[in-house]
Amino acid sequence: MRRKIIFFGNYFYDFYNRQNKKVREKINWTLGIIRDLDIIPEKYFKHIEGTNLYEIRVSIGNNIFRIFCFFDKGNLVVVLNGFQKKSQKTPKQEIQRAIKIKELYFEEQKK
Repeated sequence: MRRKIIFFGNYFYDFYNRQNKKVREKINWTLGIIRDLDIIPEKYFKHIEGTNLYEIRVSIGNNIFRIFCFFDKGNLVVVLNGFQKKSQKTPKQEIQRAIKIKELYFEEQKK
């Protein structure tokens, strides 16, 4: 295991539980790649320009899913919210939502 992955709140789980079995399996497989590989191919993990967020990239058939995350304390990957992508660009409101959840995470860490 190269990276520890944690899930903050229920944001990711709410998204994950709405998906069918095939999508959940692909998400699990992709999380395994992120957890275990030294160098993660951009196909599965990419920095979002202008932010300190990353997106976990999951594709199954014609369906594209994105799950936001960030690093904390070295190799810790904190997984935030996810959504199904319907267009080429990542919607700004989804990025803003992830930023707000990240702020909540750091507020919780201060307590």
